[in-house]
Formats: sequence, C-alpha cells, structure tokens
Amino acid sequence: MQFLKVDTLEEAREKLLKEVNSCFTKTEKIALDAAVGRCLASDVICPFMVPDFRRSTVDGFAVIASDTQGAGENIPVFLDIVEEVSIGKPAKKQIRSGQCAYVPTGGMLPDGADAMVMVEYTELFDETSAAVYNAVSPGRGVVQIGEDAQKGTILLQKGTVLNAGSIGVLASVGISEVEVFCPWRLTIVSTGDELIQPGTKRNPCEVYDVNSHAILALAREQGMTAVETIALEDDEVLLEKTLRRAMTVSDIVVVSGGSSQGKKDVTAQVIDRIADPGVWTHGLALKPGKPAIVGMDEPSGTLLLGLPGHPVAAMMVFELLIIWLKRKLFHEKEKLLIPAVMESNIPGAPGKTTCQTVKLIPCENGYLARPVFGKSGLMSTLTQADGYVMVEMNREGINTGETVYVHLFS
Repeated sequence: MQFLKVDTLEEAREKLLKEVNSCFTKTEKIALDAAVGRCLASDVICPFMVPDFRRSTVDGFAVIASDTQGAGENIPVFLDIVEEVSIGKPAKKQIRSGQCAYVPTGGMLPDGADAMVMVEYTELFDETSAAVYNAVSPGRGVVQIGEDAQKGTILLQKGTVLNAGSIGVLASVGISEVEVFCPWRLTIVSTGDELIQPGTKRNPCEVYDVNSHAILALAREQGMTAVETIALEDDEVLLEKTLRRAMTVSDIVVVSGGSSQGKKDVTAQVIDRIADPGVWTHGLALKPGKPAIVGMDEPSGTLLLGLPGHPVAAMMVFELLIIWLKRKLFHEKEKLLIPAVMESNIPGAPGKTTCQTVKLIPCENGYLARPVFGKSGLMSTLTQADGYVMVEMNREGINTGETVYVHLFS
C-alpha cells in the first residue's frame, strides 16, 4: 500500500494561491438590487458630500443657538418666523438674530441658522412668531455637510459582501450598479457503490448521499453556483468521463470519496491522467481530513478537489481550503473569532493540525467551549457544534480553562 505524502494546511494553502489563475477573480457589473450577497470587486468612492446640505434631524424650528440662551419652561424666547421650508426643497431665506424658520425632519437648514429646536419645545405665539422653551447649543439637531461621508473617500471597500445596509449606502449616493466578483461554478461529484439519493428506498448497507448536498449548501452559502451535482458508482472509467465533462463547464470540480489509498480510491490517479499539471497535494496533515486531494488543470483553468468520504471531514476540508481561498482572492474580511474558555481538555494529534468541533455555552463572563467529540462520519458532530477550534501541529492539546478562539461555521 502506498502511503500519502501529506502537506500541512499552510503548505496546501500556499500552493492554492500560487497555482490558481485569473479565472478565479473575474468580475462583472450588475444592478444594485441584484447585488445582495455578492462581493465588491473594487472600492466604491463617494461621489459627493453626504449630505451635501445641512439637514435637520428633527421636526421643529431652525434658529441661531445664541438666541435661545436663557430660554426655559417658564421663560420663553420669542422669535419671528420668516420661512416654512418644504421637504425636498431648498431654503430661501437667511436667518438673522431674532428670527427662525420651520424645518421638517430631513429638511434643509436656512443660511444663518446653526441649530434646531424640536417642535415639542415651541409654541406658536401668532402666525409670524414662535415661543421657544428650550435652550440649544450650536449643531443641535443638525447633520452637517459631509458628516456622513466626505467626497472622494472610500464608501465601501473591495471585498465587502453586500448586505441590506451596504446596499442602502450605495443607493444613498445614487449608485445603480456595482462591480462584483463572478461567482465560482462548481460541479460536485459523490462516489461510492453504497450511495443512494434522499427520497429513495434504502436497502441494507446502503447510505444516503450526504456529501453532495452538504457541500452544495456550503457553496451556495458563499455565493457559489452549482453547475451539477452527480452521484457515481465506484467506476474509474465513469469517473474519468464525468470529470472531463465537468472541467469544460466548471471553475472547481469537487469529488467526494475515493481520495484515500484503498483499492477503489482512484480519484488522484484520474486527476493526474486528465489534468495538467495534475495533483500537487495528496494528503493533508489535518484531523479530520487527511485523505484530501488538490490539483489543477491549467488549460481549462479548473481546480480539482478530492474530499474525504466522511461528511464532517469533507465539509471541514472544503471550509479550510475552498472557502478560505475565496476570502483571500476576493479580499473579504477575516471571519470574527469568538473567545471562549475550554470546558474540558482537547487532545492534539502528532504531526497534524486538529480541528475540534465545539458547542458554545453562554456563561457569566462570555462563553464556554464544550468539545463535541464524534467520528468524522457522524453528521451529529456538526449539528451539535457551533464551530471549531484549531489545535496547532505537534501541540499536545488544549487544557481545561484555557482561552481559545472559536471559528464559527460559515
């Protein structure tokens, strides 16, 4: 039996960054309303001052703040009303000492005014004058020109994954389309004589295909698109035919199962035969996930990934390589790590980086990280866990009471 020549996780990632080409950073311009969940491919520069006029944050009267000094509940200040500003229309008059103007929320302050008095603290004395019962300081109730964003500054950075808030920001400066990275196209192949699809009748020793559905969900969560998901028997000729076809329409071809060194584990051989330069990593110093395969076909620009057959290991490798690669190439922000205190010991693995799934338990000072132990073939390991912690290679483990940083599942 031939043993795997493993790479560390860091070595495999370095090779990924070195080998993938510009096919993985293509961009396109799309309508703003279609951009939610997509990743910005360039910085968005603010085209003008936001706001570009002094805007009221309250419904009330624009005043010169010094005119209101000494005003109170029992001692009002009387001001002449010289204008009623309409929302969406410019103010026409200039306010002088002893004068005021009615301005609705969001309306433009007249020149000369430097503060707003809420309507609740005023009373009409007659049609042309108002009693003010509240002293205000300069700037009260006013958004200044450029206070939200300065012209020429970066409004949103490259790598921002657009959500409702960022879509709103872009709309606020009149942007109707944005440049985003094109989603990666995946073909997902599960191999195994024992596999059947959910919804079909199961015979003894058959198992439902978990990996293609789980990997498809992970990919879609990241904005990737699936060209096809395929379940195959353990047939080398059929696998080669399927991969050749998939390489013509996909950026990434994911093969689940057949990545180890058993009699029917032929994925690496097939990739080496049909791809150029072929496999560069066969085996990761990772627990779970050692029997992983990474390779490339430069003529078609296709990345080929062989995942372990066990669902937890397969999902973990996809997370640590493909999702990690996407974040790097798209310049996305690093995921937030959640500090927590280990509830019990976690053993390390000699010569391997260990990914230990954990459940976060709220406690008085934050979170406890409770290890979720289970074999990599058990899906309950993932359903019970909120994320994972990394035990560095050659470290004996993590001790009870030690502070760790939890990677939440994507």
